[in-house]
Amino acid sequence: MITTDIFRLDGRSALLIGGPTGIGFAAATLLKDAGATVYVAGRRTDVGAQAAEALGATYLPVDVTQPDTIQAAVDRIVAEHGRLDIAVNGPGARLNQPAEATTEEQWDGVIDVMLKGVFSACRIEGTAMLAQGKGAIVNIASLSAHIVNRPQRQAPYNTSKAGLLQYTKSIAAEWAARGVRVNCVSPGYTITALTSANRSKPETFGVWLAETPMGRCAEPEEIAGAILYLVSDAASYTTGAEIVIDGGYSLW
Repeated sequence: MITTDIFRLDGRSALLIGGPTGIGFAAATLLKDAGATVYVAGRRTDVGAQAAEALGATYLPVDVTQPDTIQAAVDRIVAEHGRLDIAVNGPGARLNQPAEATTEEQWDGVIDVMLKGVFSACRIEGTAMLAQGKGAIVNIASLSAHIVNRPQRQAPYNTSKAGLLQYTKSIAAEWAARGVRVNCVSPGYTITALTSANRSKPETFGVWLAETPMGRCAEPEEIAGAILYLVSDAASYTTGAEIVIDGGYSLW
């Protein structure tokens, strides 16, 4: 008989890159409540340590542009827990600027975090999971993988998310027969540190609300439930999938 126990994560370890803030923090909270041993990782030690203390979790310093820091985090989890069961990858970087004014350095700054950085994370996490024959990875993509946002101009960000979506599908296909599931969640406009500044800008925030059938932005907690599903046994036959959570934005 099926029960809600399929959502339990007791005895499992979970690494959340981007876990100290926003969607990552909401997901870390939910995964811990489901029984996982949670490790939150990010670049800012002060924010990470504060988040870990609030959660009763462990903070690990990780900069996804420095693969050695990801490897050190995975190695520590395996040393302490015996295995890495779950990884959620949601590093953050954004540049709102016209495409013709974007320099190569600015382009690389976004791509190195949002696409290459997640590649590095998946490669390292996936290697550990493949060695143990089981694991679940969730990458945080975006509605921006499918649309061109307006009124802001953010070509590098949109490109990184579209690439991340296809990369997720590619490694999901490669690793499926070896016990590692890889999926992604694509949020629409969500109230996080990266977007909250726009709430005082009606020329931007007003457009977002007008273009969203539900007439509002998401709270991070409204994205976290999909992440819990994808890393749990409830999604044991789900890989290479994308869950779009956008309040209906993509319907119009």
